[in-house]
Formats: sequence, structure tokens, C-alpha cells
Amino acid sequence: MPSSHRRYAGWTVERIREDARKIGPATAALCEQILEARPHPEQGYRACLGVVRLAGPYGAERVEAAAERAIEIGAKTYGSVKSILDHKLDRKPAPKRGADAAPILHPNIRGPRYYH
Repeated sequence: MPSSHRRYAGWTVERIREDARKIGPATAALCEQILEARPHPEQGYRACLGVVRLAGPYGAERVEAAAERAIEIGAKTYGSVKSILDHKLDRKPAPKRGADAAPILHPNIRGPRYYH
């Protein structure tokens, strides 16, 4: 194995899951979603380890809250979680989206009839 790859030999899915579970269930769920979203789980290792390492400077409680918010808004990257922490958005509830709202009617918006 090349020397540049040896340091990654100890990284396994089980190790990442265990480290994330130590922080909390939302962090574990976020890491699981990151790993599942990639064609190969190895591609999500760095993002998951980055999220887990954020517990050092920010604390496990804040990382857990940020992971919960990231799942709510669909932001499944290390950068998104770090941004949530940097801007202290983990302390505020995520904005609720109105999925059941009435459709917007406006002459400039094309509807389904436009394409037929």
C-alpha cells in the first residue's frame, strides 16, 4: 500500500459509526446519510470524520443540534454543518416549509399545460 494511503487503512464504516454515536443519534443519522448518499461509502469518510471532529471546538451538544438541523434542511455535507455552527444556527429552529400551501397563480409562471 502506498505510504499516502496507509493513514486511511484504519478508517472503517464501523469506526465512523461508533464515533458519531458517541456524539448523539442525530450525528449518527447524518453520517449514515452521508455514507449512503455516495456510490462508495469510502467517499463519505472525510465528511463524516470532519463532522465528528467538530465536537472538539464546538462541543458535542452543539454538533448534535447542528446535525439535527442539517438533516431537517437536507444539507448533508461537512461544510453545511460547519456553517450552521459558525453562524450559530444550531440554536434556532429550522424554518418550516409550507408543503401544503396553495399553488402560486401568476401569468408569468408556466403550468403543466405549457408543455403539452
